[in-house]
Amino acid sequence: MVNTNSKETSKGTSGAELLGLDADMVVQELGWDEDADQALRDEIMDILDADMIEEAMEAVDVVILWWRDDDGDVVDGLVDALRDLDDDGYIWLLTPKIGRVGFVDPPAVAEGVTIAGLTMTSTENVAPEWQATKVVRPKGARR
Repeated sequence: MVNTNSKETSKGTSGAELLGLDADMVVQELGWDEDADQALRDEIMDILDADMIEEAMEAVDVVILWWRDDDGDVVDGLVDALRDLDDDGYIWLLTPKIGRVGFVDPPAVAEGVTIAGLTMTSTENVAPEWQATKVVRPKGARR
């Protein structure tokens, strides 16, 4: 059966639900621009029952990082995303899918994650134009 709801993935779950967020989390959004998927952003804020924050006043549980090829070095974006992240928190690195404007080559993402001292755990298709890669601190680096 073909999924006709554009907000759902092939798994029958919305892209925002695949991110594993809940209303108890503080989520920071970095790298937003007009090309970001507004439907995904709205779904995330519905799950959180709050807005995502830009400037953190305390440690955040999750960082949603929108990143495109012309945004520069992935390492820089990830290091910036770590600044307000709780020790047990994680980053969802959202990049355009293959063939889309701003596409980031997967080896560049993998190398950037490694150089930043982080680990990739999974990738999800969260929107028609965007995929999300979960990035965490290695277990030994967590306090």
